[in-house]
Amino acid sequence: MIEGLLQYEFLQNAFITGIIIGIIAPLLGVFIVVRRLSLIADALSHVTLAGIAASLYLEKNFTAFSGLNPLYMGMAFSVTGSLFIEKLRSVYKHYQELAIPIILSGGIGLGAIFISLTDGLNTDIMGYLFGSVSAVSRIDLWTIVIISIVVITLIILLYKELFLLSFDEEHAKASGIAAKSVHFIFIIMVALVIAASMRIVGILLVSSLMTLPVAASIRIATGFKQTILFSIIFGEISVLGGLSLSYYLDIAPGGTIVMIAVLILILTILIKKMTVRLK
Repeated sequence: MIEGLLQYEFLQNAFITGIIIGIIAPLLGVFIVVRRLSLIADALSHVTLAGIAASLYLEKNFTAFSGLNPLYMGMAFSVTGSLFIEKLRSVYKHYQELAIPIILSGGIGLGAIFISLTDGLNTDIMGYLFGSVSAVSRIDLWTIVIISIVVITLIILLYKELFLLSFDEEHAKASGIAAKSVHFIFIIMVALVIAASMRIVGILLVSSLMTLPVAASIRIATGFKQTILFSIIFGEISVLGGLSLSYYLDIAPGGTIVMIAVLILILTILIKKMTVRLK
């Protein structure tokens, strides 16, 4: 495999991308889980699927769109979906959680229409659904690098605001924090990371990489920053382990990554139970 990494560009792209995604997905996932917004990742992933299918449809039927990278259309749809979620949260002030299933349903419906227009679940769609090592291009890699730099920079700059909003939104607002602006920036970051992660993990499984490492770290971490650290470590183990196994076994990387994350979660639960009993 080391020889393959040195020889093949697509493997280099996949592993570098995987390392980056293994950092930024769990990093955002900690704030998502603490704010009880886990389903938002599922909603935006389905909207991203609609964007991917729309891009493939346009590329197939209109020469003006030939060569269009589906990643960009997926990002556009994901960001648009996040904006609609924010708008619906303001419309349903007393039932804000309704915004997520509304957008999720719309994403599934729109995705199904475009998939049917592009001859159903072909090889391209399947690669986006469950991830594909060979599909990560150098352009995809640089796009993800740029997104990761922006996301990490914003989290560092807005860490205090995001922390306060995650644990006590009312206190944060009373402290003078621009809650709407910070949440708007946060949800845009989530949309971009979901769209960026689809090449490796797959659209249908990307939310797992944002929640499972966090769920595992919560069992053993003793503080918020430690939760972030353990989440990133578990995310990296899942991604690198999943990519390695998928290379040797010739299976979808997304499913392999998620199953390793599930095993890590089970292991942390067992460790936590053992330590409690020993006390």
